[in-house]
Amino acid sequence: MGGNEPTQSEQDQQIEIFKIKKLIKNLEAARGNGTSMISLIIPPGDQISRVNKMLSDEYGTASNIKSRVNRLSVLSAITSTQQRLKLYNKCPPNGLVIYCGTVITEDGKERKVNIDFEPFRAINTSLYLCDNKFHTEDLNELLMDDEAFGFIVMDGNGSLYGTVQGSNKEVLHKFSVDLPKKHGRGGQSALRFARLRLEKRHNYVRKVAEMATQLFVPDGQRPNVQGLVLAGSADFKSELMRSDLFDPRLAKIVVKMVDVSYGGTSGFNQAIEMSADALANVKLMKEKKLLQRYMDEISQDTGKYCFMTDDTLKALDLGAVEDLIVWDNLDVQRYVLRNQTTSEEKVLHLTADQEHDESHFRDPESGTELETIEKEPFVEWLANNYKNYGCNLEFVTDRSSEGTQFVKGFGGIGGILRWSVDFVQLDHFEDAAKLDKGKGDEEDDDDDDDDDDDYGFDDGDFAF
Repeated sequence: MGGNEPTQSEQDQQIEIFKIKKLIKNLEAARGNGTSMISLIIPPGDQISRVNKMLSDEYGTASNIKSRVNRLSVLSAITSTQQRLKLYNKCPPNGLVIYCGTVITEDGKERKVNIDFEPFRAINTSLYLCDNKFHTEDLNELLMDDEAFGFIVMDGNGSLYGTVQGSNKEVLHKFSVDLPKKHGRGGQSALRFARLRLEKRHNYVRKVAEMATQLFVPDGQRPNVQGLVLAGSADFKSELMRSDLFDPRLAKIVVKMVDVSYGGTSGFNQAIEMSADALANVKLMKEKKLLQRYMDEISQDTGKYCFMTDDTLKALDLGAVEDLIVWDNLDVQRYVLRNQTTSEEKVLHLTADQEHDESHFRDPESGTELETIEKEPFVEWLANNYKNYGCNLEFVTDRSSEGTQFVKGFGGIGGILRWSVDFVQLDHFEDAAKLDKGKGDEEDDDDDDDDDDDYGFDDGDFAF
């Protein structure tokens, strides 16, 4: 296993991001009648009482809406929002997001939507809007960049340490230093002055390196940032990078070195602007590395890989999957169907095209229609259940060439396995088991059917 294994908290955050992306997608698609859809975002540290008062004022204003239907639905949405707020004594540490309103479903019916949640990261926006759609722009900003990056801005006057996460930037620590300048006094003391100056510079670099380890590797195990940017106006940053005192764990994640005109906070802001491209590429590079590892298993034909929905599910059931890789826009629905006569249940995973095929929803033997008990996107089901299979879940996009190849060539789902699995042999083994079961049933029945088909099962039995 590589050294870049995701920690459990990183994994959980990845799942949270995925869930919020899906929520945003659903909220954006929702439309209502009139202006009865409320979007409310409360930033951390705000008072719930203030928001309650504001909603009461809005209730008074909304009572004057002329259209009766619109007035009633707006008042109902405000009441629902107030009810949701009663669940909280104070604003959660990361703020609070509430969406309430009546939406029109695909079949033209009205349905009430009440959603409240604390975002996984602080949301520094205050928003209250009553419209014919939900406003999710600020949530998009929350997901724009979920990785934290560290910055060290150092020059001859001092150093600043900061982190950038999405649109949030934070200064962790800064200190100033008074270094001796070069001077032209000659004589015997010139060498001594030069030596003292070098010693002071060396001590300064040592202090910067030690402080970097304290701030960016607080647990002494792994860095708490995805990448590190070294910025400065003099040659100090190169000196720090070359120094043996600089923690090798941090040296490994330096993504860029930039020259800035100033030190301190102004230099920090300038460094953020200058390294924007490099930071955007880090996430893509992580994804490319993971997919490259997956492609290597395939090209070396180790047998420690699986792809497409059916094989991946079989490997999950065997507990063989170490890294489960899924395209975040995988368009597969998971159905749980029940045969009402026999009470048997079966699980199907269907693409959008397969959903239109009625044969999947009928029992192949009796032709009776199967009842749909559950239907949910397969990706969401995986996000909620992957831990039961003892694997890591990694979402990928199709923004890189490897990502596109994975989506088009491998069905957008696959995994790196702990041991080699021969899926063809596994299929034969399962077929033989079904055949034995079929024979057992035939011995019980007097009337013996001609065993025309090779194994005595059809595709319907085999869709996991």
